[in-house]
Amino acid sequence: MHFLVPGSIALAALTTLGLVPNVGSSKSTCTASASAVQHTMEHKSIVDTAVGAGSFKTLVKALEAAKLVDTLQGSGPFTVFAPTDEAFAKLPAGTLESLLKPENAETLKLILTYHVVAGDVRAAKVTTLKSAASLNGQRIAVNADKEGVRVAGARVVKTDIACNNGVIHVVDQVMMPATKNIVGTAVDAGQFTILAKALGAAGLVDALSGKGPFTVFAPTDEAFAALPKGTLDDLLKPENKEKLVEILKYHVTAGRVYADQLSATSLTTLGTGKLPIELGKSGPKVGGAGVLKADVETTNGVIHVIDRVLIPSS
Repeated sequence: MHFLVPGSIALAALTTLGLVPNVGSSKSTCTASASAVQHTMEHKSIVDTAVGAGSFKTLVKALEAAKLVDTLQGSGPFTVFAPTDEAFAKLPAGTLESLLKPENAETLKLILTYHVVAGDVRAAKVTTLKSAASLNGQRIAVNADKEGVRVAGARVVKTDIACNNGVIHVVDQVMMPATKNIVGTAVDAGQFTILAKALGAAGLVDALSGKGPFTVFAPTDEAFAALPKGTLDDLLKPENKEKLVEILKYHVTAGRVYADQLSATSLTTLGTGKLPIELGKSGPKVGGAGVLKADVETTNGVIHVIDRVLIPSS
């Protein structure tokens, strides 16, 4: 379904959801009734609107389990990409039941807040975006073309359902964010075994598993192997821990910095010194290293994979 003129699509969305009654063929009666219902809708919160729609029972249940009802009944405003009951039913067998267990409340919260963007972002604005920052910090990719609009891979099927604290857009599947932190993501990738070992030796695992957010320029195992012979072995010795810490911190900056946010200047690292950035036709270079893969999302930041170990100036 394409994004249409916000006013007309909002009415169409409400009608489809059963929130605008069938009031007959009289144009004046229809206009007045639709206006009255829209006015009523705009005086309900996002949660109350979802409850009243009847097609978001699973979403409401999940919001309750994740203790997010009060948040989405707050002043906001929020933009919610709301999966229908049918969207939740598409999840692999047992997934929803597992997520609704009390011990998985934090993962459920992570997923649900991935469907929420701060601010009141109507359809006309969404179609101009390439991405949006979700409430859990991770980016949601937005793709608009002649086939319609997809948000993090989910198809937007209804738009601009106005609420008193924001707006709802309906999507046809549950959007899944990254669910592991920087260290967990690096370990699972399989190409950062040396980096993981170095983080352990430097005592930085807990720091990069923390809240953050951080941006990590992560050298691959091949990048570490390209160091002069004996360099890595020396750095991993306990007596050289301080130097190893300084090198690893030089690969980290505070905040989420995506590839399209890199400028042709430098970044302040968690170590000493600035990390120079060069922008070219073949992509950015960070401290002279090429970016092999950009924008790997994690729960506490973003990873850019690089082809060289960065050594700060002494």
